[in-house]
This record gives sequence, structure tokens and C-alpha cells, in this order.
Amino acid sequence: MKDLENASLRVALLEDDAVLRERILSPRLRDHGFDVIGLGSAAALERLLLAGVPDIIVLDVGLPDADGFDLAQSLRSRFPAVGVVMLTGRESPHDKVRGLVDGADAYLTKPVELGLLAATLHSLARRLQAVMATDAFASPPGWRLAGGGWRLMAPCGQAVLLTRSERPLVRCLIQHAGQVVGRDALIATLTSNTFEFDTHRLDSLIHRLRRKVAAASAHPFPLSAVHGAGYVFAP
Repeated sequence: MKDLENASLRVALLEDDAVLRERILSPRLRDHGFDVIGLGSAAALERLLLAGVPDIIVLDVGLPDADGFDLAQSLRSRFPAVGVVMLTGRESPHDKVRGLVDGADAYLTKPVELGLLAATLHSLARRLQAVMATDAFASPPGWRLAGGGWRLMAPCGQAVLLTRSERPLVRCLIQHAGQVVGRDALIATLTSNTFEFDTHRLDSLIHRLRRKVAAASAHPFPLSAVHGAGYVFAP
């Protein structure tokens, strides 16, 4: 496993302003120890991804051939373990919330202080390192979590990508395999405001999860409801 803190972080910098990208951001980030690859379009990023996925992608919203918000969402679904930082001139609260909801790990606005950008990338690298370490976490025989908990690996080897809501839920269930996990405990993995949470949402989430696993794998997800108590993962 690559040590993200001690090795040079491979950063893809997606910025269509060539002067800003090549004369300011890229050289300054290299001074901070990053291995920077400057890109001017989403198409160029796609070509890079075919050769290998960088550790972190820094992207603008206003790109010549793509919407940055849509791109962030696509990157998050396709590459759950990659770091995504949005760096844009759009600074409205609505845009910031949208960027983070769509999949960005951090949202910075231009003009950005280079020290802050570098610190954000280093901080994200530490979080990625901690997440990657959880790849070693193994569930009971036949089932395991990979990709920092973003992929559920079925006994047949098929990977099922998990959403932000499914990830903590599945981890909790697998960690307590063979034990009944109460509904309140599961809801607590989804929200800090358990009293206002619609309990039917939990049942809907589990129903969709079962269907997704069944569609992607020859093995049904071994999760059973225990009436009046909760759910049990029993492989």
C-alpha cells in the first residue's frame, strides 16, 4: 500500500486557465512536495484515468467540456477512494453545499492562498491513508469490505459499490455479524438526530441494498430482519 503521507502525492490539477494552472498552482504545489499533473479539460482527465487514478483530483467547476459538479459526482461513484477537492471562483453557500454533497471532500474558492490549498491536500491525504488502512478489515468468511469500506466484496469476488449511507450501515452490520443490531443503533450510523429520523427510511435503505447486492452478485446479502428488534447479518 502506498504511504500517502511519506510518498509524493500524485495530484491531478484540472484547471482550464493555462496561466493559473502552469505558472502559479502547479509549480507552487510541487514546491510543497506534490507530484502535480496539470490538465485543461475533463477529456484530458479521462485519458489520465485510463492510465491510472491519482491520489487526489483538484478540479474547477467551469470547465470547457464538462460541469464540475457533475464531474465530481461521477468521480465519487466511479472511484470511491480518490480524493476530490473543488477549487473554483463560485463562492455562494449553495454552490459550496452542492459541491460537497456531489462528492467533493473539500471546497475552496479562488483566489486561494497556496498554503491553505497545500494544507488541505495534506490533510486529505492523512484521511485517505486512514481510510485505506481499513482495506485490511475483513468480515466473516466470504464477505469483506474493500476500498476503505466503499466496496462490499461478495464471496464470488464481485464488488458492490456502496453509497455514503450504505457504507456505515454495512460496516456496522458486518462488524456485529451473528448478533442482532437494534434499529436505533443502525439509525445512529446514518444520522446524529435519531429522534427526527424517519424509521421507514432505514427499511427502504436495506431493501435497496439487498436488491443491489442480488443484482450484482450470485450471492444474496445474508441480512435478516428480527421482528421487533432489528437486523442480523448471518453469513
